[in-house]
Amino acid sequence: MSIEIDSLSEYYDEIKSIGKIPIRNLWLLMLYASDMYREFEAAKISVENNPDDIPDLIAEMLCRRVEHRIQRNLSYSYQSRDAVLNRVRGRIDLLSTERNRLLDRGKVACHFDELTLDTSRNRYVRAALESISKIVKNKDLAHRCRSLDVRLRRMGVSQTRPSRSQVSVDRFGRHDAEDQPMVTAAHLAFNLALPTEFEGTKQLNSPERDNLPWLRKLFEKGVAGFYDTVLSKQSYRISAGKTLRWQIKDKSLGIDKILPNMRTDILIDDMELGHRLVIDTKFNAVVINGWYRDETLRSGYLYQMYAYLRSQEGNGDLLNETASGLLLHPSVGKNVNEYIVMQNHKIQFATVDLAATAIEIREQLLQVIGVEQN
Repeated sequence: MSIEIDSLSEYYDEIKSIGKIPIRNLWLLMLYASDMYREFEAAKISVENNPDDIPDLIAEMLCRRVEHRIQRNLSYSYQSRDAVLNRVRGRIDLLSTERNRLLDRGKVACHFDELTLDTSRNRYVRAALESISKIVKNKDLAHRCRSLDVRLRRMGVSQTRPSRSQVSVDRFGRHDAEDQPMVTAAHLAFNLALPTEFEGTKQLNSPERDNLPWLRKLFEKGVAGFYDTVLSKQSYRISAGKTLRWQIKDKSLGIDKILPNMRTDILIDDMELGHRLVIDTKFNAVVINGWYRDETLRSGYLYQMYAYLRSQEGNGDLLNETASGLLLHPSVGKNVNEYIVMQNHKIQFATVDLAATAIEIREQLLQVIGVEQN
C-alpha cells in the first residue's frame, strides 16, 4: 500500500488514534511484525514502556544505517536509458535516428545501460527519510533525517518514490547484502507514518465494519512477531503461516484445483510440556448477534479450528493428539477469554484490547497462551 504523505507535520499532534485504537499501539504492532524488533534486545522494555518514542527509535536506526552505507558507498545499479548523443553508446535506435534526421546534426539516438545511484532501492530510502522526519518528536533527529535526504539528492538519487511492489522484487546479493538492514528500516519507517495519513477520518469502533486489510494483516503479523521474539527459543518453537495437510486416502482427478488449503496463522510448540497451540487471528468482534440470544460466537470460526485440530490426529506427530486452538480477536475496551474442551482438544476464544497500554497488551498476549509475565 502506498499513500502520498503531504502534510503530516501539520496535523500529527491532533491525531492520536484511528477510531479508539491509539496510533502508538499500531506502531507497537508494526514493531512486533518487523525483523527489527529482534535486534533491540535491551531497548525492548523501554520501547514497550514508551511506545510514543518508537518513531524516534526507528528514525535513529534508519539514519545510522544510511550514514553507514554512504560511508561504505551506496550500491550502484545498471539502468536502461534512451538518449540522443554525439557519439554511439550501447545500441543505436535506428528508427528514432532516421525519423528525426539526427545524423544531419551529427547526433545519434542510443539505448544503453548506465551505472547509477538513482536506483529504486536508494529512492525508497530517501523517501523514507523524508516521511519519518515529519513524525519524530526530536527536532535534531528530524533535521538529521532531512539532511540525509538532501545529501542523497546531491549524490544523484531522485525524489520519485518507487512503489512497494518495485521494492519487493528487489533481491540482495553478496555484493549489496549490507543494504538490507537499511531497506528494512526504511520499510518500517513508511509503516509508522501510515496510520497518521488518515487524518482521523477512519473510525475503528467496530473492526468488522471497517475495510482496512492492512490492519488485519498487521494484527496477524504483529502477534506472530511478538511470540517469535518474546518466547524463549530453548523452550518454544514458533512457526507462522504453516500449511497443514489433509489426510487424504483417495481423491478424484480434479479435487486439487478446488480443495482449500489449511493455513494456520501461528503454531507454538511448548517443547518442555510437549504441547502444541494453533493460533488463528481474526480482525473482527469475537461475538455477533445471535438468533435466540444477544451474543454468540462465530460458528464458522469454531468449525475451522475444529478442522485444524481433528484433521491432524493420527499422522504420527504426538503433539497433534492433544493440541489446543486459540481464536484471537482484537477488542476495544472489552476482554473475552473463554474456552471449551472436547475430544481431548481445548479451543479458546480470547481478545486482546488494542486500546490498552503497551505493557497491558504484552501481558494479555502472554496470558492468553498461559505464559507468565517475566
